[in-house]
Amino acid sequence: MGRLPVMGVLDELDEAALIEILTKPRNAIIKQYQRLFEYENVRLHFTQEAACAIAREALARKVGARGLRMILEELMLDLMYHLPSSKRARDIEITRDMVERRDLSLCLLEKAG
Repeated sequence: MGRLPVMGVLDELDEAALIEILTKPRNAIIKQYQRLFEYENVRLHFTQEAACAIAREALARKVGARGLRMILEELMLDLMYHLPSSKRARDIEITRDMVERRDLSLCLLEKAG
């Protein structure tokens, strides 16, 4: 028995595939963040446009599906840090504009909602 050389060709993920990875699986990254925020009694919502913006950023950085978590961590870090001290925020919606500007400060969220 000899070894057979096997070659596999992989295509890069497109924006639709990255959005599906963010939202569809049972343990999707966005669902994990929603669960984390539920522990603080805060309902977290991502608009479809926000998910598209996150996927576009992953494509621009050329990090693929593994980079989605990194991008979300960068985006949500300040919010997760300041959220326990804020009692006013109970329902947070992440929009495309917030993702593109990288600004999820609680001051901005309290003025919006």
